[in-house]
Amino acid sequence: MATGGIGVIGAGAFGTALAIAQAQAGHAVTLWARDAGQAGAMMRRRENTARLPGVALPEGLVVSADFDAVAAGASVLLLAVPTQALRGVVRAQARALRGRVLVICCKGVERGTGLLPVQVIEAELPGAAVAVLTGPSFAADVARGKPTALTLATGLPGAAALQERLSTPALRLYLSEDMQGAQLGGALKNVVAIAAGITIGAGLGESARAALMTRGFAEIARLAQARGADPTTLQGLSGFGDLVLTCMSEKSRNFRHGLALGRGAAPDDGQTVEGVMTAHAITEAVPDAADALPVSAMVSALLRGRVGLDDAVVALLARPLRHEHD
Repeated sequence: MATGGIGVIGAGAFGTALAIAQAQAGHAVTLWARDAGQAGAMMRRRENTARLPGVALPEGLVVSADFDAVAAGASVLLLAVPTQALRGVVRAQARALRGRVLVICCKGVERGTGLLPVQVIEAELPGAAVAVLTGPSFAADVARGKPTALTLATGLPGAAALQERLSTPALRLYLSEDMQGAQLGGALKNVVAIAAGITIGAGLGESARAALMTRGFAEIARLAQARGADPTTLQGLSGFGDLVLTCMSEKSRNFRHGLALGRGAAPDDGQTVEGVMTAHAITEAVPDAADALPVSAMVSALLRGRVGLDDAVVALLARPLRHEHD
């Protein structure tokens, strides 16, 4: 693995948290913010007051809006921009990205193409060295150095060296070669988390949430296996682990979004909720999604206003009885 600094692309909550964790581990880290005003404010205040308030930026962590400068000083770039913005960033910055190891840190499916983040990068930057960092994590926990375990999925020959480089005393990375499974688990659990939030917000109970999570996990595993993923990947951090965290905590933006919908309240539009676009993207990309992915399809229909909550519950409960393994 080449030496050099680490660049983090995207100064949202998770990008900022990753930058903090890597800087605290002793790496030379530069964080790219799209907006020069935001970059300047973060440097002055030594804090991301908009996205990660209350956590100080370590001394030496640089925030910059100069993409070329960030990339030039780094051999590894952590891409923490939203999935729906990934193609635009890669296309606009293709020259600066070439020759770097690109570690995808976003979760989702691109709307309109049905592509996963790795496929988006491969389409825009053929031959790029790519890895996926995913799993159960909240930005505030990572930034505050709380113990967190993630999956680092890649087929790169220097995978073990990359794992060693990005791991910290509190951030433990487990290697996988299954980028497909890791990405699908990370993307679709957000959709199930919206459904879990709706379930609790509507007062349907903890038993209903447990059933929803279990059947949601089953459809994630079916889709992943149909797309060539290793079924055991979904049993790990990037699948089951991430699903449990996201569906059980109000720290999850996707869960909170569903919770508000279930209560009949307006969700917070100020935060990126990847599960919304993923629900639409995956149901548009999968033939007969209503049967193959009933939870995801119903979440998409609810979000579009095509079905009401009561009708959605009735429809899911009225589905044909089947074997649990189906």
